[in-house]
Order: sequence, then C-alpha cells, then structure tokens
Amino acid sequence: MAMGNAPILILKEGSKREKGKDAQYNNIMAARAIADAVRSTLGPRGMDKMLVDSMGDVVITNDGVTILKEIDVEHPAAKMLVEVAKTQDEECGDGTTTAVILTGELLKKSVDLIDANVHPTIITAGFRMAAAKALEVLDSVAIKVEPKDRETLINIAKTAMMSKSVSGSKELMANVAVDAVTSVAEKVGGKWVVDMDNLQVTKKHGGSMDDTQLVQGLIVDKEPVHPGMPRMIKKAKIALLDVALEIKKTEIDAKIEISDPSQMHAFLDEEERMLKQMVEKIKEVGANVVFCQKGIDDLVQHFLSKEGIYAGRRVKKGDMEKLAKATGATIISKINELDSADLGKADVVEVRKIQEEDMTFVTGCKNPKAISILIRGGTDHVVAEIERSLDDAMSVVSTTIEDGMMLTGGGSTAVEVALRLREFSSSVGGREQIAIDAYASALEVVPTALAENAGLDPIDILIEMRKSHKAGKKNAGVNVFTGQVEDMLENNVVEPFRVGKQAINSATDAAVMILRIDDVIASRSMGPSSKDMVGKEGLADVD
Repeated sequence: MAMGNAPILILKEGSKREKGKDAQYNNIMAARAIADAVRSTLGPRGMDKMLVDSMGDVVITNDGVTILKEIDVEHPAAKMLVEVAKTQDEECGDGTTTAVILTGELLKKSVDLIDANVHPTIITAGFRMAAAKALEVLDSVAIKVEPKDRETLINIAKTAMMSKSVSGSKELMANVAVDAVTSVAEKVGGKWVVDMDNLQVTKKHGGSMDDTQLVQGLIVDKEPVHPGMPRMIKKAKIALLDVALEIKKTEIDAKIEISDPSQMHAFLDEEERMLKQMVEKIKEVGANVVFCQKGIDDLVQHFLSKEGIYAGRRVKKGDMEKLAKATGATIISKINELDSADLGKADVVEVRKIQEEDMTFVTGCKNPKAISILIRGGTDHVVAEIERSLDDAMSVVSTTIEDGMMLTGGGSTAVEVALRLREFSSSVGGREQIAIDAYASALEVVPTALAENAGLDPIDILIEMRKSHKAGKKNAGVNVFTGQVEDMLENNVVEPFRVGKQAINSATDAAVMILRIDDVIASRSMGPSSKDMVGKEGLADVD
C-alpha cells in the first residue's frame, strides 16, 4: 500500500497473504485433498493404506482417524479435517471416514455456489438449516434398541468390522466385542453407562486372529520372578506394592569403614534380616500373591519362593490400577503399613504360556466387571489392526447401549435424509434453498463412494436408491457384494444413531468454518502449497 511514494509495511517480511476467493479456493482444495485420501477406504470393499513415517515405521490400516493422525498434514485448513476425524473417533469410535468425506463433499458443492456468486454467508446459513433438518429426519428414522437385544448388538459390531481386515473372523470378533461391552455396562440413574476403562486389551502376536479370546479377569504381561514360585494359586490374596522390595541405597556417597571381618558379617546379616522382615510382613498379613511396581531383590525372591508366595515385578502403573479396581486391593507405598484389609481377592492366579512367554492370568476377581481381551494375530501389524477394529466394534456397541437407538447403513440413511431435505428446501424462501439442495446432494457422497469402491456404477446405484426411497422404502441401501439396492435392515447392516448424528454435526461445523475464511495471513512460509499432496508421508493403496 503506498501513500504518495512511501510504502507502508504492515506485515512482517516473509509473510504470505491470500484474500477473497483465492483464500477460499485454496482452503477448500486442501480440505478436499484430505477427504479424497480416505475416500477409497469407505465400506466393505474399501482399500487399505500403507503409511510410512519418517522413522520408517509402517502402519497398514483403513481406519480413517488412524490414517489422518499418521500423515503429516501441513495445510491449516486440512488440519481442521483431521480434527473432524478425531472428534468423531472420540464421540463414537466409528464413522470417521464418513464424517471426513462428507465435509469434503460439502466444500466441493460450495465451490459451484461461490462460482455462481452465492455469498458464503448465505451458503453457511443454508448449511446450518439443512443440518438442523437432517438431525430431525435422523430422529424420525432411528430404530429403538434394547441393551439386552444381543443379536442386534452383534449385527452393529459386524457392520463396523465389515470394512476391516478382520472381516473374515467378524463372527468371533463381534461376539467378543458384545460380551466385553455388556459385561461392563451398568445402569446409573436410569441411564446406561459403559466405562471402557474397565476393559483391558492385551496384544500378543503369534497364532491366528481366531485365537483372540475374552478373559473374565485381568492379564498381566509378567512372569513369576523366581522359577521356584508356584504357577497356580487358588483363593488368591493379592498385595499390590508401589515400593521396591530392596535395601535402599544411600542418597549420597556414604563411606562405611570396616576394620575387621566380623563387622562385614554383621553388616550382611543386618541386610538379610531387613529383607527377611519384608517377606515376614507379607506372610503375616496373609498374602500369597504380590504384584510389585518396582524391583524385587534376589534374596527377597528366594524367601518368597520358599514361602510359596507368587510375585511379579515392574508391573505397569495402569495394570496396577486395574488390578486394584478388579480385586478390591489397595496399592501400598510403605511395606510396614501393609494390612490384611489392603489385600485383594481373586479365585485363581495362574501363569499360562502364550507364544513362548509366560503371562499371569488373574481370574474370578471380586469385581465381575474386570474383563480382558487377549488379541492374537500372525504379525505385529495384523495384531495392531485387529486392536483398532475391535476398538471400533466395542465403541459402536457401547454407544448403541447408551443411546438405545440405531440407523440402517449402506447409504440408506443418507439418501433418506437427502430426499427429505430436497422436499424441505422448496418450502424455504430465498437463496438458502440452493445451499440446502447442495447439502442434500453432498449427503449422497456416502452411497456414491460405497458403490465406487465396490466397482459399481455410482450413478445407476444412486438413481435406483432414490427411486426406492421415493416409493417409501426408508431402509433401501446398496449391497456392495451383490451390486443391488436392498433392504439394509433385513441384511442386518445397522450402525449406532450417534455415528450419523455426530458426522452431520462435525462435517457441518468444519465446512462452515472453512467457508467463512476469506483471508489467510501466514507469518512464515507455509511449506508445499495445498495443490501438492497435503501430507509428506508415503501413502499407498493396498488391497
């Protein structure tokens, strides 16, 4: 900007500024690049992504939020889409890909409206009206689910896992997920609540995914510290110690002068007496199992094994807390203060060999809500993907129990909402109706992407679905295996109500926020432009 001849510099040197439509187009391009990156993973026929980070570590997944967390996103608008996926994951545990591609599609439709000189404020107002109406429609098409309706919950878990690599064992995995969640679900003040912290997941590669099992109790990835210790203890009384069963070293470099051999003997005898005292204390309170968060001296190990007491050392803090909750024990920080009232109870503590390694199983706990899942799979990559899939399945089952509502999948709900939005838009005066129509078209990205990923003709499928919904078939969705439009309720393709609701909320909020930006002022160079790929990481499609 020049007044006379003297230029006035407002921004720091090296700053970059984009204004008006340029800023909007760039932001929309970046967000759409992110949406396109995960689009091919949607649905049972979706592909996986191989992500290689800067350290060379590999992750193979088709979980939307995992992909977006792993790729190193540079562009600020693209980062907003990563936030959409994270929010969706925290709220529902599933539907992350849907939420992201819906945001991308809303922005894609907005470009056409901006080109036609519709002001972004009008577009955002229309989107807000459309989202409110869409949520009303979702309420009207939602189907009630009882927490005791095991079959429906299994179908919901299966639907969540259809697109994952575990789909071959989905029957077993769905049963594990439903059993785990229903075991920890409880009614609080007339509402169902599922505390996922009660569930412990332990991974061990080797075996096949069919060896994955649910354990009524806890698994501690530790072995007994001494080979002479019992490998099985019934009617276990468990002491949890957050203190080292060792002689404390002096804080400063103390010097102990010993002038004759008898003093040395006395010194060692005293050390042994102190260690023996610790074991005596444990025996005196009646404990026959000790889990210690810190180290255990060799001599203490020997004394404990002589007394027939099982001990495990360097147990993780999280496992200690879960053990305390499950067995009713108190974690003690001073050995002298250990009391019989602090001990936890379990029917059996036993050591089992899993893939050449010993693991400790604590079963028949005082608290029946202590549940563990032992995940098995061929390689570490497979085990990690099984864990992500099970996590999604357990999340959808728990949200369904909490909300007591579900929707049909296969794009059926999206097309039904789109149909009702088009009817609604004609009753809205002004330019907002154009934005509402655009929102309805954007929702149809779900069946379109499902059809594309299955190698079907998306236009034919969409026309067929619209026709069915016009005829009043609310649950008509695309069956990606047969390529036909079928009743999704009869096909048992169902998902939690919260997944659809959250996807609409977060997609609308993100799209509106990106559309309202008309000026981007960056105080540093922003790396590669949004027209380049939005991530620096390797991204490859694998079947």
